[in-house]
This record gives sequence, structure tokens and C-alpha cells, in this order.
Amino acid sequence: MLNDRKKKILQLIIEDYISTAEPVGSRTIARKYDLGISPATIRNEMSDLELLGYLEQPHTSAGRVPSAQAYRFYVDSLVEPGSLTDNDMALINSWYKERRRNIDDIFQSTAKILSRMTQNVSMVLANKDTGAVFRYIKFLPLDSSHAILCIVTDDGNVDNCVVEIPLGMRPEEMDYLAGRISSVLEGKELSEISDELLSALHMDVAEDKVLFTSFLQAIKRMSRKQNEQRVFLGGTKQLLNQPEFRDVERVKSLLGILEEEKVVRDLLVAGEDSGLKITIGTENKFTGIQDCSMVQATYRLNGKIVGTMAVLGPTRMEYGKVITVMDYLHKYLKTIFEQEKE
Repeated sequence: MLNDRKKKILQLIIEDYISTAEPVGSRTIARKYDLGISPATIRNEMSDLELLGYLEQPHTSAGRVPSAQAYRFYVDSLVEPGSLTDNDMALINSWYKERRRNIDDIFQSTAKILSRMTQNVSMVLANKDTGAVFRYIKFLPLDSSHAILCIVTDDGNVDNCVVEIPLGMRPEEMDYLAGRISSVLEGKELSEISDELLSALHMDVAEDKVLFTSFLQAIKRMSRKQNEQRVFLGGTKQLLNQPEFRDVERVKSLLGILEEEKVVRDLLVAGEDSGLKITIGTENKFTGIQDCSMVQATYRLNGKIVGTMAVLGPTRMEYGKVITVMDYLHKYLKTIFEQEKE
């Protein structure tokens, strides 16, 4: 059990090292922070912290660096989430407004802004089953015998395919058919559009078998897309800015992991039910990231998992800022998705 003085010294060492990436000595702590004690006393306390496993001495440096044990204690007991500046919030707001067209744009924007604000790699696993609602279908004539069938949902997604126009069917008849189908299905979630409903629709509205089959395939294809999990990455180049990743082989190894979408998906799915979760060093199950830290959080809307976002970086991560940014993005995304449903 650490006393208050040891806790304070450990916190200052960790935060100084996070800021500078340079090993920290007792004179540095005495000079930069007014603790009211001598460098010799600080040095003794640092020796105790080293014996307890909280500090390590890299190579021949006179300074000390935090151990994984120290970061775990810091995250659990010492870190203080901050607050975003007005400029930070304005940047996030403008970022989404400029890029928000559909669900995929929202998740991609989340990955990009998360990496930009944390200066680390970001990963977003999007559960596309966000209750997309059928809005309407439309036929766009291509020539005398073909048209584009478009299906539009309330989240801005569009699925389209080329269909054969039934012999003798006029454009106004196709418009009427699209209107009849839309009136039956409008407002229904794609997951609610059952085979029984589609069969009844076939009998009552769309009698042409070929045209109806094309429509049926398009609906099922769009429903499958809604259930797919998509991975979005941001900031892989940020790795090169971190002193810990100056080793080319180390960077190549980590980038290789990030390029494998299945691996990234497995990495994020592992934390889907855990809310906010921070794993440090060897706490990570995947060997390729056992010298990194990962902060991940799973977010829900109306009880459904919308997605999981995560930040991956060196153990010398600015944990307080990462947690603050992710918390703000969570609240912001919740507002966006609620607006999308209105």
C-alpha cells in the first residue's frame, strides 16, 4: 500500500514521462514540482517505488520510467479525466457536419477524429444493425428494357441493382408499383420485413415474378449489409511519431496486425460487453500488442450495441485525455443516432 507521498511522486513521474518520453530523475521532480522536500528524499522514495515494482531503470540512464504495474495503478487510482476545450468541441462538431452523410461516414469520421485528437491509432468496430428503417424504392429507367431499382433506408444508405422492365410496362406504371410497395413497407425496420410479408406483397402488389425476385434479392442483400460488422481505422501514421515505435521492425509488426481486419475485429469483439476497458502491456491477449496499451469502450443505443471504439498506442499514453475524448464522442454519437431516428 502506497502512502500519499509515494502516490504523488509516482503520479508526477508518470505524467512527466507521458509528456516528455524521457526517463525521470529525482532532480527533475524537485525542480519542476514544488513538493516541499529535497531531491535526496525524492530519490529515496523513488528507490522504494522501484523495489515495489512501480519504476524501472532503462539501460544506464540515471532516470526511471514507469512499469506496466505503475500504469495500471495510475489508471485505476490516480488518473483524472480532464475536459475538452471549446476549440476541441468545435473541431469535433465541424468534423461530423462536413462528413456526415450516412452511417459509414459517421463511423469513419469517428475513427479519424479520435486518432487526430489522441495522436494514437484508433479502431472502430461498427455493428451495422442499428435498426435501419425502409423509406422507399424507386425505379430509374436506363433504356426501354432496363431500369435501376433503388432501395433507400432512413440512415441514408442506398442499395441498387439493374432490373428488367416487364414487357409492355410503362414508366408511370413502374412509378405506381414503387409507390404501392413503399406504402406497404415504409417505416418498417429491415429486420422486420419477413418472408411472409414479402410473399403477401408479391400477391397483392408486384405480380411480375422476375421483377419481384430482383426486389426480393435487393431487400435481402441490404438486410445482410445491415448486419455486417465493419472495421474503420484511423491514424496508423501516428505510430511513426511515437518514440517507442522508431524501431522499423516493431512498426511493421504492429501495422501487419492492423491490416488484418479479422484480427482487429476479434480484438474489439473481445471487449464488447465491458463498457470502458483499459488493457496495459501483457494484459493484452494478442502477442503483437503486448508492449502497447488499449483503451476501448462499447456503446449502446436503446439497448443495442452500436459499436466499439478503441485507441491503441504505447503504454506511455495520455490516458486522461483519451478517456475524456472517448466519453465526449460517445455522448456526441448518441445524439447523432437519435437524430437519425427522428
